[in-house]
Amino acid sequence: MTAAPIRLRAEDDEDLRIVSACLQDAILPIGDMGFLPDEKRFVMVVNRFRWESAGQPRPGPKADDDDEAPFERVHCGVRVEGVTGVKLRGIDVKDRSQILELLSLETVEGGGVALHFAGGGCVRLDGEGWRLLLEDLGEPWPTGCKPCHTLEE
Repeated sequence: MTAAPIRLRAEDDEDLRIVSACLQDAILPIGDMGFLPDEKRFVMVVNRFRWESAGQPRPGPKADDDDEAPFERVHCGVRVEGVTGVKLRGIDVKDRSQILELLSLETVEGGGVALHFAGGGCVRLDGEGWRLLLEDLGEPWPTGCKPCHTLEE
């Protein structure tokens, strides 16, 4: 496993679809995201599931615990520039114990980006000419849990 860290930039819908795939199933405490209005910036640090290395054997000799923790997560910084406002739906920012699971990102009509979370929560970042920057931070760590989703009819 342990592929190179990723660094991505998104400035349109096509770019954002790629970033969304990389961030699918990222988890974060609600306190690890924030809006900096004076800087027109929204930031968050997530624990990103490394889909790009899922199912690949670790390099080097096989360890006894490889089957117990065959996947990886890594801290990942996400910054969205050009944000003029933030709207929340289904997220209680006063509940500091809340852990969010990011499902997808998409562009929204009128300019901006929507972050969709499990359980129906959404963060809408308003702003025309936005730019999203994503960068893995530090070394990945092993996990035995691979996210899965039930199919809805």
